[in-house]
Amino acid sequence: MSRLTHDAHGVYAPPAPVRELVARSADGATLHVEVHGPEGAPAVVLAHGWTCSTAFWAAQIRDLAVDHRVVAYDQRGHGRSPASELCSTEALADDLEAVLAATLAPGEKAVLVGHSMGGMTLMAASTRPRFREHAAAALLCSTGSTRLVAESRVVPLRAGRLRTRVTGAVLGSRAPLGPVTPVARRILKYATMGAGSSPLMVDACARIVHACPRTVRHAWSAVLESLDLDHGVRELRVPTAVIAGTADRLTPVVHARALVAALPHCVGSTELAGVGHMTPIEAPELVTARIRELVTTYTRTAEEIEEIEEIREGA
Repeated sequence: MSRLTHDAHGVYAPPAPVRELVARSADGATLHVEVHGPEGAPAVVLAHGWTCSTAFWAAQIRDLAVDHRVVAYDQRGHGRSPASELCSTEALADDLEAVLAATLAPGEKAVLVGHSMGGMTLMAASTRPRFREHAAAALLCSTGSTRLVAESRVVPLRAGRLRTRVTGAVLGSRAPLGPVTPVARRILKYATMGAGSSPLMVDACARIVHACPRTVRHAWSAVLESLDLDHGVRELRVPTAVIAGTADRLTPVVHARALVAALPHCVGSTELAGVGHMTPIEAPELVTARIRELVTTYTRTAEEIEEIEEIREGA
């Protein structure tokens, strides 16, 4: 599991959860899960991306937990979830189902939000029974369904076989990232963030990414390189919004546009000018506002459901 660092300050400092629990996936893998906010409030489930952790969502959790019940979990091998030999999109879907089962009541609806590999998790789980039972709406942030390495612009070469080969080698490197130094921050900013990202944003991202063990980073890079979730996108039938940064080098906006074209029920696409891959950290207010909009439009609180049932029984 990751070497946890909690030195971020302000909005990016991970808030303390109301409770923590362990969800057990289909293959026995255990997942660290946090629950924030009041019981009975509208539910939001957050799935982070490759090399990240629940700390990635600090700004969203801090804002939403005032009046939402927010569930965040560490993908296997990330954060406080132990690594597993099984790394696949099927495992991602299994893990999400386990988290939903452990945190939501039968039939309870939630807005599911995925960033990068977290978005791929939603695509992979789109046909699963628990996903369809609990998903009221979805938000895909900075993600794609296929051709991730081929489309990536992290390596400044012309598109083609050479760039794809070099990009695959860079993203799949087994080399340790080492401590968070000024040089490391510059490299991370170039690869994953927009030019206007503040030092605070870059530092928050660097601490999270550098905490991910290199073995975990490498194992999941192989899954991303061979990714093919186009079928999962077509089966993602709930209302789904898409957010992408125009300066994203890891998953350029061509991916977001392909998702919008393929989704059965797309309810909006937002392209954030000058923003890179780390949209929830680079544009926290905008991402949180979109989540709130989806909650307001597509979910009801437990009290509202009870009122509706009472009206139906009395009719």
